[in-house]
Amino acid sequence: MVHSLSRRASAAALDSVAGDPDAGSRLQECGRDGQEWHSFADYLIVASKVTMCLPRPRRAFRYAASIALAVLLATCGPQARLPDGGEAGVFDRNVDVPMRDGVRLRADVLRPAGRGPFSTLVYRTPYDKAQEQSDYTTFAAALDRGYAVVVQDVRGRYASEGTFRPYQQEGLDGFDTIEWVAAQDWSNGAVGTFGLSYPGAAQWLAAVENPPHLKAMVPAMTFASQENFIYAHGPFDLSWIDWAWNEIAPDSRARQHLAGPATSGDARAAWNREGAGMQAVLPLNQMDALKDAAPFYYEWLRHPPDDLWWDWADLRHRYDRTQAAVLSLSGWYDEGYGPEGAITNFRGLVAARHGHTADVALLLGPWVHGVKDTASSIAGERHFADNAKIDYDRLILDWMDHHLRGMGDSAANPVRYYVMGADTWREARDWPPPATRTRYNLKHATPGKPGLLARDSTGRGFSAFISDPAHPLVNQYDDLGAHDYRDLALRKDVLTFDSRPLPSDTEVTGPIDAEVFVSCTCRDLDLWVRLYDVGPDGTAWNLMSPGPDATRASYRDRTKGHQLLRPGRIYEIDVRGPVTSNLFKQGHQIRVQISGSFFPDFSRNLQTGQSEITSATFHTATIRVHHDRLHASRVLLPIVRQP
Repeated sequence: MVHSLSRRASAAALDSVAGDPDAGSRLQECGRDGQEWHSFADYLIVASKVTMCLPRPRRAFRYAASIALAVLLATCGPQARLPDGGEAGVFDRNVDVPMRDGVRLRADVLRPAGRGPFSTLVYRTPYDKAQEQSDYTTFAAALDRGYAVVVQDVRGRYASEGTFRPYQQEGLDGFDTIEWVAAQDWSNGAVGTFGLSYPGAAQWLAAVENPPHLKAMVPAMTFASQENFIYAHGPFDLSWIDWAWNEIAPDSRARQHLAGPATSGDARAAWNREGAGMQAVLPLNQMDALKDAAPFYYEWLRHPPDDLWWDWADLRHRYDRTQAAVLSLSGWYDEGYGPEGAITNFRGLVAARHGHTADVALLLGPWVHGVKDTASSIAGERHFADNAKIDYDRLILDWMDHHLRGMGDSAANPVRYYVMGADTWREARDWPPPATRTRYNLKHATPGKPGLLARDSTGRGFSAFISDPAHPLVNQYDDLGAHDYRDLALRKDVLTFDSRPLPSDTEVTGPIDAEVFVSCTCRDLDLWVRLYDVGPDGTAWNLMSPGPDATRASYRDRTKGHQLLRPGRIYEIDVRGPVTSNLFKQGHQIRVQISGSFFPDFSRNLQTGQSEITSATFHTATIRVHHDRLHASRVLLPIVRQP
């Protein structure tokens, strides 16, 4: 039926989606099988620009644009000749790629002008390969550089066969795809991979299976283990409900003829009406809206973060299984897992390669989660200098040129990071860069009245707040990035500690550790320790997205498994996840804030000792933060000497 649509209808579809009458006419020259484009790179770039005109809600597809692009591809037939520079390139649509179990995954194969064979880049996605080609310019840029590109729907998604089990399937499927690519007569056997978020994770899961022909990869904004990805050192990341409902469920319903929203637009509209209710359901496993369309969500819930079932998702003991050159990229405000994945993966590779860094690199910028956000100088409400922007396509292709083709020189230093506040890039030979770990002690605070964060002697006694899972601290902002959280200091379930106004500029770059002594009238608690840059006008910028700055007390010692608290007993809880690079300017203050929840970003601790996954009974508790001589609660900040 799709093939019966005319090329004029294809152009009209784009016109109606984008509201751009020129876009359709520019693409109308696509004919039937074997006819030519004026430029395939032009086709991808135009399609990208057309759909970029459309609003894209957080984590939502531009569904109508995807339909328009699919119509265009369908009217081109399975193979379209694409002249580029006077010679014909080739676009093969929905090519079968056989997996070892007989399932066929389908890919679009884009080949540049010339006879080849070509170095080849692989991109694997659950988000619709046609849509991805319209969203991003990397594919066209790679063709212009002379690469063949394979864009594949992962198992169980869109054009590919099989059942979708997110992440769990990508190791072997990625291996098989890479080795299939290397065996094609148009490939020279040198294969690289790229992609951000899920496509970044898919790269890593394939790489640790050690496909022989994988030579280079650029995994961006992704994970290192389930402990800070599915969970945040204990609390469950509730944004997975949003992801499963809006990104995964529509295609699942369409494929299986299930009831419920089967388009991205309908799913997003339903989420706007019902999403908050889904995230509020207790127990979590009784939220039944995903049972048919995303059953994997309930499988995840059956396995706590320390369950050995997750071994397939833990990269941390597998870095010696790949010899590929790896550039890891992330942002200070990347999702709920932040840059921890990129940093852990970089450091793990360096250790596995005995300190050699010629084929590993790390790039950390002031971005939120997304390819297009790397070209922005704004994260949330915080504005940075224009130098915060990078050319994502060029970054990837320069890495590939060097490690697949032997072109160009290696960077002098493998680590490059952006210092917020100073609005400058710095380089280092390793991560973290040299810094002095400086103790800042917590001194008495009451809810609504900040205590002191001081480098001098310890305080006395304790500070206390009430934590009520029925009325958790609610994140007032829906989008990622930096926001002004000054109002949290007024809440009754938050303790705030401020430094004195800084006498000089103070740079904090590297991991931030908190050692907090707590007691509680409860069996378990979540400890959130958040860091802010407070300006003279009171603006309080968060320095990372919520997630890395949390720890569940019952997981305080992962070597001993799940351990409940004894009410009234004092425990040391260490929060080791936060990381940033920020210049606190003269006159600013460093703020540390402690709470027992951060909802709906992450699940609520019921404080009974029972899991919120299987129980709905909660307990209101008093939490004490001790800061006497024997129980000196503090944060350790990596202070970098200023030139």
